[in-house]
Amino acid sequence: MARPVIGIICSRHLVDGTRETQMTGRRNIDAVANAADCAPLLIPSLPDAISVGDLLEAVDGVMLTGGRANVHPRHYGEELSERHGEMDEGRDGVALPLVRACIERGVPIFGICKGIQEMNVALGGSLHPEVGELPGKHRHRMPKGCRDPKIIFELREQVRLRPGGVLATMLGTDSIRTNSLHGQAVLEPGERVVLEGWAADDTVEAISVAGARSFAVGVQWHAEYDAETDPVNSVLFAHFGDAARAYRKLRRTAA
Repeated sequence: MARPVIGIICSRHLVDGTRETQMTGRRNIDAVANAADCAPLLIPSLPDAISVGDLLEAVDGVMLTGGRANVHPRHYGEELSERHGEMDEGRDGVALPLVRACIERGVPIFGICKGIQEMNVALGGSLHPEVGELPGKHRHRMPKGCRDPKIIFELREQVRLRPGGVLATMLGTDSIRTNSLHGQAVLEPGERVVLEGWAADDTVEAISVAGARSFAVGVQWHAEYDAETDPVNSVLFAHFGDAARAYRKLRRTAA
């Protein structure tokens, strides 16, 4: 039987400073193919080229990946400033309606790093452009200038989970250790957004969606890293893959 198809959202990149491309990291693809045991399908972040409705006819789940660009602040009622960093409005134009459509239709959705931020904004929440600037918060970015993946993705963040919550139930624990590689973070949660995990400084590290009919989880860390063996990330991707299989079976039964 064919594996479920997971759409992996891409981001805008300029190659050699001139050629515009749509890209995602290899780890995202490997995590879907191996840890979730699903077939990866790359989604271009080009609103003029893709219809969310058509896309959801072709996939059994959606993965919102991390990315250097941030969600444009106009989507949560703020003016753009230098503090908000780089933008990718094409991705905003695909990701935000895609989140809402997935929740409405019961399509499994997994938001990673930027993906948790997109989920929150799509549901009416807001972000802070640099969480480390807030009183009582610490810097959540990788060490400056570092190029060693083992250091970049070091499990440096202790995250406490909501007792009895979605992630705590999946993982069988109320405390986990993760990598931490972000500037922006959830400020005000959107409608139906349930806070599921917090860093030591109370920065939001995980969410779910109240009343979602399938897997609808966002995490602030890079869960795609070491997704096959990490005790946290492997479980999350396994549940995501199981949800996609259940959704595919439901679609085939209804057809």
